[in-house]
Amino acid sequence: MFYQFLYPLHTVFSGFNVFRYITFRCVGAILTAFLIVLIAGPAFIRLMQRYQIGQVVREDGMETHFGKRGVPTMGGLLILVAITGAHLLWVDFANRVVWVLLGLTLWFGLIGAYDDYRKIKKKNSHGLSARGKLFCQVLGALGAGLILYKSTGFNSELSIPFFKNVTPDLGGFYIAFAVVVVVGCSNAVNLTDGLDGLVTGPVVVTSTVYLIFSYLAGHALLASYLQIPFVNGAGDVAIFCGAIMGASLGFLWFNAYPAQVFMGDVGSLALGGALGFIAIIIKQEILLAIVGGIFVMEALSVMLQVGYYKMTGGRRIFLMAPFHHHFEKKGWHETKVVVRFWIISIALGLVALATLKLR
Repeated sequence: MFYQFLYPLHTVFSGFNVFRYITFRCVGAILTAFLIVLIAGPAFIRLMQRYQIGQVVREDGMETHFGKRGVPTMGGLLILVAITGAHLLWVDFANRVVWVLLGLTLWFGLIGAYDDYRKIKKKNSHGLSARGKLFCQVLGALGAGLILYKSTGFNSELSIPFFKNVTPDLGGFYIAFAVVVVVGCSNAVNLTDGLDGLVTGPVVVTSTVYLIFSYLAGHALLASYLQIPFVNGAGDVAIFCGAIMGASLGFLWFNAYPAQVFMGDVGSLALGGALGFIAIIIKQEILLAIVGGIFVMEALSVMLQVGYYKMTGGRRIFLMAPFHHHFEKKGWHETKVVVRFWIISIALGLVALATLKLR
């Protein structure tokens, strides 16, 4: 909105020329999303408390988490409002890709909201069925993937970190690959959301790294110099990444231990889906496995645990899955698990940034 209405006025007052710069609008999106969550947060928490929209804890879960029953949840709604608000204020409305990105994010948020609603209504951890959730996720990812695939200038080549000349072309199979990336990332982020502030830290790191990559991918000269794919319009994707980063930081203010509010599936499914689709848009799909290593680790721990349990008739690899509960069972305090996972996420983010030069 600012770009559409204020930038054209630069011919009258040169100060409005600042709205043309992606960097300025990125900072604007970060601060806007952050302030929306920070200012609206207390009122939102009171609203959730009034209507008794509280966290449901599994009976077979960690005993130390039973005290979290009733803590306001569905805080992801606040995150989505902040992201949407920042999007409307700071992106270029002519860029169709960021509208597809916003639509996908809200669709995954809707899936999560319905899942949260069913859990709260039934007062147990059984929300939307796994098949129903997966079907809706695949449907949304497939639709967004097809739109992107048919977009002018899009190619189906993969960018492999550390290898500048290795760009395998998947052709039509790229759409299926995109669905796997988006749905997989959405569910991996959802599995990571199990401790106060645990998922928010890696989301901030991942969105920050992808903000940098999006900005570089949208700048022809920098993309050529760094030998990464140039993506026309990726600058506005960087602004969207800034909105995710700002909203997540604002949410962390209330979600840090002891949490005053949880994001719920409405937040984790939406954020995961958005990050996965951002990776697809800017052609840094494989990089997601590095910068989002925490999400990958959490998802793999569940798959390994379930698979091993079925193969061995009841034996386990971890004391409890997802992986963060394993360390809780070993006696680590919740905050120690969270902070150490944040440290790992920051280290992985630095490794991801290092791939810009190690090619």
